[in-house]
Amino acid sequence: MMEAKYSSDSAGKPIKCRAAVARKAGEALVIEEIEVLPPKAGEVRIKIICTSLCHSDVTLWKTSAGPGVAFPRIFGHEAAGIVESVGEEVEEVKTGDIVIPVFKSNCGECRDCKSQKTNACTKFPLQLSTGMPRDGTTRFMDSNGQPIYHFFSVSSFSEYTVVDIAHVVKINPDIPIEKACLLSCGVTTGLGAVEKIAQVEKGSTVAIFGLGAVGLAIFDGYELKKAIPQRNWKVAEGARLQEASKIIGVDLNPAKFEIGKKFGITDFINPGTCGEKSVSQIIKEMTDGGADYCFECVGLASVMQDAFNSSSLSYGKTILVGLEMHGTPLNINSYDIVMGKSLMGCIFGGFKPKSDLPILVDKYLHKKLQLDEFISHEVKLEDINEAFELLHQGKSLRCIIWMHK
Repeated sequence: MMEAKYSSDSAGKPIKCRAAVARKAGEALVIEEIEVLPPKAGEVRIKIICTSLCHSDVTLWKTSAGPGVAFPRIFGHEAAGIVESVGEEVEEVKTGDIVIPVFKSNCGECRDCKSQKTNACTKFPLQLSTGMPRDGTTRFMDSNGQPIYHFFSVSSFSEYTVVDIAHVVKINPDIPIEKACLLSCGVTTGLGAVEKIAQVEKGSTVAIFGLGAVGLAIFDGYELKKAIPQRNWKVAEGARLQEASKIIGVDLNPAKFEIGKKFGITDFINPGTCGEKSVSQIIKEMTDGGADYCFECVGLASVMQDAFNSSSLSYGKTILVGLEMHGTPLNINSYDIVMGKSLMGCIFGGFKPKSDLPILVDKYLHKKLQLDEFISHEVKLEDINEAFELLHQGKSLRCIIWMHK
């Protein structure tokens, strides 16, 4: 439980604090003293209590060129903290509130935010911008007065950060802060992928491409099984709980099959040992024409193509959970679409942050949603590079990074 009493005498002033700064792509983060500027209109400055490492952070940290790539940068987008101060026109939160900053915007004013058909936000669309959503400028400066760039509108690898109010969700302070942190990206995406987006029904056949990064999750009223230090078992577990008849895991690591069986995977395909047959051919043979539902959880266009080709020609549904960072287009045959196949995206599990995250918090508090087992490691901010190494070695599910311990 986090005490929601907090006062700030630094409002309107720059704050000096520590941050883990990425100076160059793929190089170890450097703990530096930085300056965090006050929030402008429509913005909130947050004291980050804890953050966690998501695979998307690692992907962009390793990327040296392309849209939205900029260094030096402060990564991190799964976090929870306390409102330190607010800018003008912010009435939704106040100093001392416990909040979750989220990469997925939710302005509440645009056509999409008002619609029940999508969780998109047209006022602040998802983008890999290097500054604040409203004016594109940064709120971070290094010790030499040089700018440090933002990431995913959150930048939580800093003791203090500035986030637009469209990316801030006020939550019940009764939830342990490290558990709340987990709801800001991966866990939430997984909770919605099977049930909310795909709506897998009893007896369906499911294929999961990439047994990795989204984590363990369950749905309403079910207990979470003990977490295993792998990345994307929540889709398999979700499909099992929806009583799918066949759940096929596709991954290059054969060791994942034995682990996956505990979460409902009934069959396993290693693309590296398929011989002359393609993965889609094998899946079609196993499912009498193609899987009912295919989940792509890697974030590569080539794997997305395989997933789509593996789904049933008549009514197969392919859900893209992984985020493709390279801008590679997909080659989809219009005949397949006409015949009944479909392709769907899944950002943030289809949830609207401001209305749905408080509901997930409430489910945790009422023991209808389990989060504890997602945390496999905990480190201090100065040991953040250890969190990166644990993820690289496949030993970490979610590593909590405490900012002030």
